[in-house]
Amino acid sequence: MNVLLIQPEGVDLYATLLKSDTSRGALRFYQPDRLAYGICIRTASLGSALALASELRWYIQRYVEEVLFEPEEGIFCSSDLARQIYERDVKPEHPWRYRCLYRIAGDHMVDTVWMDEGATPEAYADRTDPGDTVLEVWCAEEEYPAG
Repeated sequence: MNVLLIQPEGVDLYATLLKSDTSRGALRFYQPDRLAYGICIRTASLGSALALASELRWYIQRYVEEVLFEPEEGIFCSSDLARQIYERDVKPEHPWRYRCLYRIAGDHMVDTVWMDEGATPEAYADRTDPGDTVLEVWCAEEEYPAG
């Protein structure tokens, strides 16, 4: 299980979190990986990932554009969906209906593209530039814009 913290433009999230004694303390058992657009933190389970995000809430509110959870390789989910999965309110199945693409250019997120049901990420290739990082994100039904 990975927690991905995406930084807003102009923020070096890795340096910001390591400067603070409090966030360093919350991260002391983890080895966050620095990414061009934020950090990735490996945890043992969804429960520990949600607990870590809760511990870092103050920093997340101030220095983070988006928090994503990666329960499976290459599949990210929003905080709301992760909470619903943890509380067993939802059991996501392939293919998940409520999805979007996060387009990350350089060091920050620049766009969210809501996907149509049954569409593949490749169907939206015209909305990205070469060199962009594109993440498929599964969302809670409540987060998905009404048709």
